[in-house]
Amino acid sequence: MSLPQTATEIVHRLQQAGFEAFWVGGCVRDLLLKREPEDYDIATSAHPPQIETLFARTIPVGRQFGVLLVIEGGEQFQVATFRAESDYHDGRHPGQVTFSDAMADARRRDFTVNGLFYNPITSEIYDWVGGKADLEAKVLRTIGVAADRFAEDHLRLLRAVRFAAQLNFRIEEETFSAIQENALKIQSVSAERVRDELNKLFHPPHAARGLELLRDSGLLIYVLPELHATLTCEQSPDFHPEGTVFNHLVRMLEQLPADSNLSLAWAALLHDIAKPQTWSRDQETGSIHFYGHEKLGAEMAESILQRLRFPRKQIDEIVTCVSHHMQFKDVTRMRKATLRRLLMRPTFPLELELHRLDCLGSHGRLDHYNFLIEQARTLENQPEIRPPLITGDDLIALGMTPGPAMGAVLTEIRNRQLQGELTTQEEARRWAKEQLGRLAT
Repeated sequence: MSLPQTATEIVHRLQQAGFEAFWVGGCVRDLLLKREPEDYDIATSAHPPQIETLFARTIPVGRQFGVLLVIEGGEQFQVATFRAESDYHDGRHPGQVTFSDAMADARRRDFTVNGLFYNPITSEIYDWVGGKADLEAKVLRTIGVAADRFAEDHLRLLRAVRFAAQLNFRIEEETFSAIQENALKIQSVSAERVRDELNKLFHPPHAARGLELLRDSGLLIYVLPELHATLTCEQSPDFHPEGTVFNHLVRMLEQLPADSNLSLAWAALLHDIAKPQTWSRDQETGSIHFYGHEKLGAEMAESILQRLRFPRKQIDEIVTCVSHHMQFKDVTRMRKATLRRLLMRPTFPLELELHRLDCLGSHGRLDHYNFLIEQARTLENQPEIRPPLITGDDLIALGMTPGPAMGAVLTEIRNRQLQGELTTQEEARRWAKEQLGRLAT
């Protein structure tokens, strides 16, 4: 069965046993917007012991709050008992949870468009919070008093921005004012929860609007203070007619391909992160410079990504992109060996795409990008270049002693191979023997 068919079957089984049951939240919103839901959540009048009786496989992820995962057809479905919540003290957890009815459960939720209930058996929609009208008007509005909803869970401040960007909705005035007034409270939210929301926010095609909403809402300075510093950082109009570094980042995010991964979005966001700290102006010419911003930027990017608890592998590839992005301006003047080393870096496809976005977000010229595409094609037709012609074991077999001198010989052989001066193993061995002879004299 498909995901919606299985979700319908779960509702049917609950209703057959005499309980109320509905699809709730984001899946209902997405269906009404004619989007494919990623998952299906179910709310019911059944209590956890009754749910466990009806389904063979359940996981008690929040049993004390009435929340279980039901495993059906190899998929997980959150099934939760109708509940009301109160007495929030820490900006996330309710001090009191009571099982209630469907209407009360709808009114405890965050935004009206997420408070709709749907009966897949009868195709009826239940709207106790005005969600349908806001969907039609493309408005994001909290259920009830905005300040109260944000006090209950401070992550909702960031979720509001994410939903508005994702859905291309306007944030209702009272809701937006409450976000601005309470923005600093986002600092109490765990790094992992903030990271997960930012990952959803910086996803094409809404990444650029997401960044602008972070700025306008006042959240940017608290979740990514280093990016906030780019708002007023001027650049040379010769290379950056778009203006500030922040404007440059927005233009890059506008160009993100639909199928791009998160590392590309973060590499774009962080590649110029050190420009505000390295900004200088030549007193004679008036030119603006950012000497060494890629080196400092790599250090800052690593610190930011570690703070947000990104996986080590992803940190490494993003930091590599930031560290090397200025190399691309020199590719047409590089020695063949240097260029081929760049082309053979594991992160080259990601770096190349970052360079394309960098150009499109500024002067718009893609001559270096097109040059690299052609060079990469040429290299693909020369697979013999990729493996080194000779190894340390080969040099030891020739009589060379391990140490700095041997390392220097290996490096030089590799450079000559990439330069096209050594093309076979025999040539490499012969050259190594000559070096060994020189070292012996």
